[in-house]
Amino acid sequence: MTREQYILATQQNNLPRTENAQLYPVGIYGWRKRCLYFFVLLLLVTMIVNLAMTIWILKVMNFTVDGMGNLRVTKKGIRLEGISEFLLPLYVKEIHSRKDSPLVLQSDRSVTVNARNHMGQLTGQLTVGADAVEAQCKRFEVRASEDGRLLFSADEDEVTIGAEKLKVTGTEGAVFGHSVETPHIRAEPSQDLRLESPTRSLIMEAPRGVQVRAAAGDFKATCRKELHLQSTEGEIFLNADTIRLGNLPTGSFSSSSPSSSNSRQTVYELCVCPNGKLYLSPAGVGSTCQSNSNICLWS
Repeated sequence: MTREQYILATQQNNLPRTENAQLYPVGIYGWRKRCLYFFVLLLLVTMIVNLAMTIWILKVMNFTVDGMGNLRVTKKGIRLEGISEFLLPLYVKEIHSRKDSPLVLQSDRSVTVNARNHMGQLTGQLTVGADAVEAQCKRFEVRASEDGRLLFSADEDEVTIGAEKLKVTGTEGAVFGHSVETPHIRAEPSQDLRLESPTRSLIMEAPRGVQVRAAAGDFKATCRKELHLQSTEGEIFLNADTIRLGNLPTGSFSSSSPSSSNSRQTVYELCVCPNGKLYLSPAGVGSTCQSNSNICLWS
C-alpha cells in the first residue's frame, strides 16, 4: 500500500457517518427533459424533410454529372438544348446553334443585342421589334457569304451598294430627294426606262458628255413649253437620212404670176427670222423669204 492510499483510507474511517444523509440527483428531469426530446425530434424531422426536398429537386431538375436538365457543361462552354428562357441580361462571348438546327431568338416585345467597349460604353445596338428593325452603330455592313465581298455599307457620310445590280421592283419606282451619281442606268430587258420629275425639273450633268442611245427603238423628248438645245462652245449636229420639222408656221408671200395662186403648193422654202425662228415660205423661182413676213413681225 502506498502512502497516499493509506492516508485516504484512514481519513475515510475517521469521518463521522450520518444515518439520514440527503441524496441530490444529477441530470435533466421534468419539463426540461421533455422540451429537449421535442427539439431533438423536430430537428430530426427537419433533416428528413430537407433530405427529401433535396432528392426531389435533384430528380425534377435532372441534375447529372455533366449538368442540369437541358444545360450541359462541356470543355468548350455551356450547351443548352431545347427552349430556354432568360429573365435577366445574358452576357456571353459567342452564341451558336447545332449544325443541324437554326438559332432562334424570340421575345414577346423586342430582341436587343448590345455591344460595349472595355469602358462599358455602348458602341453598337441591334433591335428587332414588332414594327421595325433598328441598328445603331458607326458603320453598318453587309457582306457576301462566299468571298466576303462588300454588298452594302452605310455610315454618317455615305451609303455604298457593292452588288453587281440594284433592282427596284416597286410600282412607284425609286424616289431620290437629292442628286444621284451613277455611271449607268438601264431597264430590264423588254421593259421601258423612265426618268420623271412630276413637279420640278430633271437635270442630267456630266463633265465629259451625256449620251442617250436607243439601239432598237425611238428616242422621244416631249415638253409642254420649250425645248432648248444649247452648245456654248461647239455645235449642234443632226445626222440622219431624213430630218423633219413638223408644225412649222407658213409665212405669206405675194407672187406676181396669176398661175401660181391656182396650183396647189407642195414645195416650201425654209426661212429663218433674225431672231432665229424658223418658218416655211412657198417656194418660187427665187428666194421667197422676206424679213418683213408676219411670222417674224409677231415673233
